[in-house]
Amino acid sequence: MRHERREVRLEGGDVLPSLVTAYSTLGRLNPDRSNAVLVVHGYTTGPSMLDPASNAAEGSWSGLVGPGRAIDTDRWFVICPNMLGSSYGSTGPASLDPRTGKAYGMTFPRITVADIVDAQKAMLEDLGITKLAAVAGPSLGAMQAFTWGTRHPDSVARVVAAVGSPYHANLLDAGAILKQLSADPGWHDGRYYEHPGSMVACLTRMRLATLERYGIDAELAQRFPDPAARCAEIERLAKEWAGEFDPLSLYVLAKAVDGFDVRGDLSRMKAPLLYVLSRTDAGFPPGLAKELAPLFDAARLRWKYVELDSEKGHLASGADSALWADELARFMQA
Repeated sequence: MRHERREVRLEGGDVLPSLVTAYSTLGRLNPDRSNAVLVVHGYTTGPSMLDPASNAAEGSWSGLVGPGRAIDTDRWFVICPNMLGSSYGSTGPASLDPRTGKAYGMTFPRITVADIVDAQKAMLEDLGITKLAAVAGPSLGAMQAFTWGTRHPDSVARVVAAVGSPYHANLLDAGAILKQLSADPGWHDGRYYEHPGSMVACLTRMRLATLERYGIDAELAQRFPDPAARCAEIERLAKEWAGEFDPLSLYVLAKAVDGFDVRGDLSRMKAPLLYVLSRTDAGFPPGLAKELAPLFDAARLRWKYVELDSEKGHLASGADSALWADELARFMQA
């Protein structure tokens, strides 16, 4: 499904002539539209994060969302939008600029996490949904969840933020990403759209590095005990993703989180918070909970922390969903 708005002014002042938000849903919206739950994805994924076989860097959330799951789609109407700037149906750098008939490419305007969230809010309002029962997501999805809680405090009843934080932890260096992309021969001075497939090898290498950093080896160890077979599967996953993701979305979304920081706005959050980190996540380590606890308390948040005793690093919220599914189910019932 898709939602479109015209002439959308972004936080930085630029105007998108058309802003499309692609989204998928599970469950059924009740008559008073009070059972909607927004599930928001991470940096390099999309609504497929809800599919059991999802090639998601944060791990599929199918163990958490579905009939009888923690976010029970027999009760909740789940909406999972592809965020603005991404590669799975929403407006991004690969989209055609209606003013030129060509892909935006490097002319795509700078966006922020607030722009991403505001696009989601406009979509929901057009669906007649004025308050969400919850917003939940991992990684960059956690940043979106925190933004929902602080930017639209009256529009969300619960916030679930997993393997992420309310500020940019310097994991994504937009300048370094653009430098790596533009150094590849397939870049063609940013005109790789005219050379289909020319950036697949580069993206495969980048994806392999990301998956390794996120803990993919531990995630696949049980299914692929043979190291050679496991290596082949990781390579397959990387190539599959590289064939469908737009290189410039990596840059645009990394740029979107530059300077992201809602710590000063935490006191605006009215919704209770479930905060989830993984013991082995190098990017968002458990130490963040100790760092943020005084801020959460000073903001008078009603919050609960869950630390996942998982070997699966940044993938743990989805890949080891059983470790916190009961806690999430209780949170959704509260």
